[in-house]
Amino acid sequence: MTATTSDTTPLSTAPYPREDARNIARAFLPKHALGNRYDYYYTLTKLRTDPLYPGVLQALRPTTAPVLDLGCGLGLLAHALRADGQALPFTGVDIDAAKIRRGREVVARTGLADVQLDVLDLGVGLPAHHGSVTILDVLQYLSPERQRELLDNVIAMLVPGARLVIRSGLADDTSRSRTSRITDRLANFAGWMQERAKSYPTAVGLRGQLEGAGLQTTLRPLYGDTPFNNWLIVGIRT
Repeated sequence: MTATTSDTTPLSTAPYPREDARNIARAFLPKHALGNRYDYYYTLTKLRTDPLYPGVLQALRPTTAPVLDLGCGLGLLAHALRADGQALPFTGVDIDAAKIRRGREVVARTGLADVQLDVLDLGVGLPAHHGSVTILDVLQYLSPERQRELLDNVIAMLVPGARLVIRSGLADDTSRSRTSRITDRLANFAGWMQERAKSYPTAVGLRGQLEGAGLQTTLRPLYGDTPFNNWLIVGIRT
């Protein structure tokens, strides 16, 4: 079935309240008082300023399918899911071995159940998976051809009721789009992102590919009060 659905539930476009953000970020505090607090302050700032995780959690609540998070970084989505009461089995993969190592340490220390983090270059291949898939702020680091190939592969992983949840900057003529491009370049220059952005997808291209594969599809802004051109794209396998 090819369809476009309009979700009548308002999308959560506000970041976490301060105390909720702190409660999740505490998992990333170092074991010792004088340890490195970079990951703690990064996750705390991310949760307080970016509506990403509230929006993604809302998109995943209707499904019980296992989640594969492509480009998971430190595995922050797993912590957000558990704080939200979602016990979905979680596998996260990322090219950054240092982030995966630190993320694994935090998962082990906090005792998160059914959470696995692995090092993987998305340009090489994907793990076997059947369920939902999240791709958060990743597509722009792939060429247009690789984006389409990746989406075709993950669409094939979706089981009935599962969801493909994408957060991505979109290419258009807005000032938000220009700001997104500049910020991604700075993140690469600063060393936080190992890859440099290659190509931002378009709304028309994403909608066409997901609907063409028979997914019920919504595209909604998820930039909140940030200056970026970030959108939440959800495809549902019926």
